[in-house]
Amino acid sequence: MKVTALLPDEMIKEAMELSETSTVTDALKTALVHYISIEKIKRAAASIAAEPLEFYFTADELRSKNQS
Repeated sequence: MKVTALLPDEMIKEAMELSETSTVTDALKTALVHYISIEKIKRAAASIAAEPLEFYFTADELRSKNQS
């Protein structure tokens, strides 16, 4: 997809340096991949916090089951 975006030169330069890329496209791809990953983790964490996991067995019960 082609995109036209007005971004500060310094921001692009810094993104290219931090991502160790040589093109603006690669720097933006790297930034978006990282952003998407972080947002998915945040949403998963919020989901777990809203509805915590419940365990059916205690640690001791699991150990005894594994040793059987």
